[in-house]
Amino acid sequence: MEKNAIERLLDENDLGTIVLYDENDKEVEFEQIAIIPYNNEVYAILKPLEEMEGVADDEAIVFLLDADEETDEVLSVVEDENIIDAVFDAYYKLLDEEENNE
Repeated sequence: MEKNAIERLLDENDLGTIVLYDENDKEVEFEQIAIIPYNNEVYAILKPLEEMEGVADDEAIVFLLDADEETDEVLSVVEDENIIDAVFDAYYKLLDEEENNE
């Protein structure tokens, strides 16, 4: 049985790309950067592998992982700058901790 996008993101052994669909039902492939728990929610930082309108080559997008009762999965783009900043701050803090533990 194939895992859905959220199951794949939460599987620490699954480092493959994630395919999501934009508002026009176009496939967009993303590289997994990190899963960040923040403020009782879980967020995914994903980097599009191809050019995407409004996203620079060196930028990633923050998604909220949310359970939807009908589909059992929802990844929604976070647009709140405060949450985006906090998620990236938590990510950079984790990177610093990893570097200090090596």
